[in-house]
Amino acid sequence: MAGDAQTVLRHGPASIASFDETLGQYGLDALTRAKATTVQVNVGKHCNQACHHCHVDAGPARTERMERATAERVLELLAHSPAIRTVDLTGGAPELNANFRMLVEGGRRAGREVMVRCNLTVMFEPGMERLGEFYRDNRVVLVCSLPCYSAANVERQRGRGVFEKSIAALQNLNALGYGTDGHELSLVYNPVGPALPPPQAALEADYRRELGVYGVRFNRLLTITNMPIARFAHQLRQWDRYADYMGLLVNHFNPGTVEGLMCRALVSVGWDGRLYDCDFNQMLEMPIGAAGKREALTVWDIDDLDALAGAPIATGTHCFGCTAGAGSSCGGALVDS
Repeated sequence: MAGDAQTVLRHGPASIASFDETLGQYGLDALTRAKATTVQVNVGKHCNQACHHCHVDAGPARTERMERATAERVLELLAHSPAIRTVDLTGGAPELNANFRMLVEGGRRAGREVMVRCNLTVMFEPGMERLGEFYRDNRVVLVCSLPCYSAANVERQRGRGVFEKSIAALQNLNALGYGTDGHELSLVYNPVGPALPPPQAALEADYRRELGVYGVRFNRLLTITNMPIARFAHQLRQWDRYADYMGLLVNHFNPGTVEGLMCRALVSVGWDGRLYDCDFNQMLEMPIGAAGKREALTVWDIDDLDALAGAPIATGTHCFGCTAGAGSSCGGALVDS
């Protein structure tokens, strides 16, 4: 597929630059937080899949899960943070958390858009038989991971049978009005290996053509760069390609992506209630407030997420993953390719 042709490891290993120093070289200031408009809630690492590129290191054996008291506090904090427009639920498979439906319904009652990052196959897990109807009835915005339109590439990342289940789930969602009748459904592409995503618009056209064979419809495609952390970093080291991949990201730094970085207007809440600038910093345990600080603020330490505006954003070499090429965020590419 198009992503395989985008293997651009043409730059050899490089000493990894400092992200903040790189910003300075382009005349850009160190990153600071604006007023948050999105709260992204990671409800835990338990998942029915164990994908090779997963930056969360999620899987069926993981036990980290958000407790009810923490979920209730998130909703309390939401009620006191009027600037928040979107509640973004992620995991793991967020649907497997016992408090998932409470968070969805609470977010909707508070008048916020609720977005769920769904791996599609969770819809076939026990107890999830009417999950699609729950999404529809609560007007949930779905962001569904489908790392390729090719069965072979999907199953390289996610295991045998995943592509077939994913297509069946998408067909079920289409039948409920997702992607076709006012219910928003986006798909997410990740490169199979150590490469940058191809241009988002061109790849979206490829997805529409190939998935159209199955009658699948969706609103848009989001391309997301694989982050050199957690499980994907481990895989890169096994391949002896970690230095090459970091060289690729550094050498494709695009200053035009910096203004739109998601960490500026997003607060990431960990399963234990700790606060971070983004989900990637959460996985690296780099708390909100200052780089190098190890003790994180929690949902119990503040009463309004607006109070975080102006704080410095914790950065590291992984930030080159969000600023390489067309850029990458939870909402896909940041600039046109």
